[in-house]
Amino acid sequence: MRTFVGIDLGSTTTKAVLLDENSEVIGRGITNSRSNYSTAARVAEQEARIDGRFTLFRRALKDTGALQLRLDEFLGALERAFRLVQFLEQLADLEQTCLSHISGERFAKSEAAVKEALAELFGRLRAEAPALYVPGAKRKSDFFRDIAGSRYHAHAEDIARGSAAPYDLLINLYDKSIIDVENRPPEGNLSDKFHHALSRIIEAETEWRSCAEAVVATVEKALGVELEGTYLVGTGYGRVTLPFSKEHIRSEILCHGLGAHMMYPNTRTVLDIGGQDTKGIQVDASGIVENFQMNDRCAAGCGRYLGYIADEMNMGLHELGPIAMKSERPARINSTCTVFAGAELRDRLSLGEKREDILAGLHRAIILRAISIISRSGGVTNEFTFTGGVAKNEAAVRELRKLIKDNYGDVTININPESIYTGALGAAEFARRAYHGQKESHEP
Repeated sequence: MRTFVGIDLGSTTTKAVLLDENSEVIGRGITNSRSNYSTAARVAEQEARIDGRFTLFRRALKDTGALQLRLDEFLGALERAFRLVQFLEQLADLEQTCLSHISGERFAKSEAAVKEALAELFGRLRAEAPALYVPGAKRKSDFFRDIAGSRYHAHAEDIARGSAAPYDLLINLYDKSIIDVENRPPEGNLSDKFHHALSRIIEAETEWRSCAEAVVATVEKALGVELEGTYLVGTGYGRVTLPFSKEHIRSEILCHGLGAHMMYPNTRTVLDIGGQDTKGIQVDASGIVENFQMNDRCAAGCGRYLGYIADEMNMGLHELGPIAMKSERPARINSTCTVFAGAELRDRLSLGEKREDILAGLHRAIILRAISIISRSGGVTNEFTFTGGVAKNEAAVRELRKLIKDNYGDVTININPESIYTGALGAAEFARRAYHGQKESHEP
């Protein structure tokens, strides 16, 4: 089966999309961007191929009718089991890497204690891992570093209290090792992992055993379908570092414009707020860019800015929007400069301003800056599509709707749940078109 791959290498996350011959999305994948951009690209593509397998499973199982109305429930259980298998694999890699870093004078007097502490620590992590993947479980994020890191630190602090292993040594081992683990994608045969996951859920849940034979045969057949990487196009903030030739690279502007058009064919104005930049794009009826504007060299008002605010307030990035939504009197923020954000935030908190009012004001300031960029690109024309990671932030969306209505009236605003993949989607479509154009040029 031919697939066409688009990779959007962002400053904070790297996304990949797989399309089939008909421009249908087969799979999506995302990972946190690393200093090693080549690895981030490989991991994102691998994640898209994993997601693509679930798409094939869904299609095949739907055709057989073996699971009838319980198809979604089964695929959810299978994906959770697969992610648990993958997590445990990376956890084992992290443990071995930590052990490999125990050397030198710092460990001379405590090597045995540190090894004993690591054995206890990773034993706890393995024991609690299944609970991370039960239905409805809340995880800090879906990235291994975030999930493993938060629990590693908590257990290290607890174990160090009753051990001769110093807490700072345990944390130092983690900091050294997680970089190594992140910069090598999970190894092992994907088919074997799917089989392992399938066995886990069939053994654990009796309700699947009645149709196990038909389901296993169907999944086996779907695993046998080759997802051929026919053509690949890269884009994004780090595209110049991708190991692709110029023919396989497109600008972010072109990819976001085309991706938004594919999601919403009537789109004429696109706003993308990513980790490092904000883009206002005008497209025609075919998704071709007619005009655009970007923020200047500063990352003010972008995802990185919100990340910095979250760090300053010692909370997760995903918590900012819900807290800001509680505000009844948003503060007036004068600057979205990342350099001064921490100082202004601390000053306002010390003066007694509510954090929800401060956060609401920050979100409004970010959107005001974005509206200014859109106006320089040509203003808002119906329909308007909001993309990028910030499009998932409910407080940012609320302010955007208010400001669009105040300045441009009743405009249709599109926000897709998968909007973070817009650039990768456009890149994948460019890959599909490039392949067919190349193919046609070689036909007699």
